[in-house]
Amino acid sequence: MTLTALATDPAPWPVLQAGALLLAWALDRCFGEPPNAWHPVAWLGSVLGPVGRRVRAWPPRAAFVGGALVWCALAAGLVAGAWALQDWLRTLPAWLAVPLLALLLKPLFAARMLCDEVRAVEAALQQGLDAGRARLAWLVSRDVRQLTAAQVRESAIETLAENLNDSVIAPLAWFAVAGLPGAVLYRFANTADAMWGYRGAWEWAGKWAARADDALSWPTARVTALLLRPAWRRADWVQLRGEAARTPSPNGGWPMGAMALRLDICLGKPGVYALHPRGRAPEAADVDTALRHAQSAVRWWMTMLAGGWLGWALMGAAGGLA
Repeated sequence: MTLTALATDPAPWPVLQAGALLLAWALDRCFGEPPNAWHPVAWLGSVLGPVGRRVRAWPPRAAFVGGALVWCALAAGLVAGAWALQDWLRTLPAWLAVPLLALLLKPLFAARMLCDEVRAVEAALQQGLDAGRARLAWLVSRDVRQLTAAQVRESAIETLAENLNDSVIAPLAWFAVAGLPGAVLYRFANTADAMWGYRGAWEWAGKWAARADDALSWPTARVTALLLRPAWRRADWVQLRGEAARTPSPNGGWPMGAMALRLDICLGKPGVYALHPRGRAPEAADVDTALRHAQSAVRWWMTMLAGGWLGWALMGAAGGLA
């Protein structure tokens, strides 16, 4: 292939996926999240908030139907837009398509921000218990006012483990399965669940959003657990599955249980569940260790995805030469 062809011809889709993933990962590590004014997820939140508040005021049946219809309409519009953008990018030469796809992919996952936020909780806790509680309140919806220092750390480590799936592993898995539309659909579903998927006033309006997020997160939560604590032996898998079953969520217990077992600590929500209850209470060093395990899981996941795509492209090229 000539240099002119390399500069003008579209690259194979697996090459674009691999290149965009690696560049988006580099952007995330260097810059983190874009400002809210430029962040598509923030734009999405500004739509979901007022629409959801209107729907939740309806009677239960109407609220459920309305929530489902709004979710489906927004999802269809976002997926259609992402599909059109992806089709256009595939017509461009690689030197242009890769950075553009990376810029579109980057807001759909947030590895650096997740680790920075958890690290900030421990830094605040070193200044005092009240400061640690206040910083944790940025991350969790539970009442933090009565938490001990160990419980603040438990909550921070749980947030790290559960959101490793929601914020990194799952959106990139759906990018692998269905390209940009898949990543967009997952990020929309997870954002809608975070805003609507609650008991109480949101019970009916948010039920569809909560179930959709559960379905999309089901396979990736288990992948995240394996990345955090490989359980190749049957006994290890049974133990991990037993810990995951302790939580009300069908998915959150998997990465949280894996982290609890990996660190040999107890993680729990007072009055709701305790994961690995025979483990010790987490200490400051455990937060650092948990962050290292999470970052290692991200590296492995990025390497496996990019390597798989490049291997696929090479096999296709070899087949074309045969």
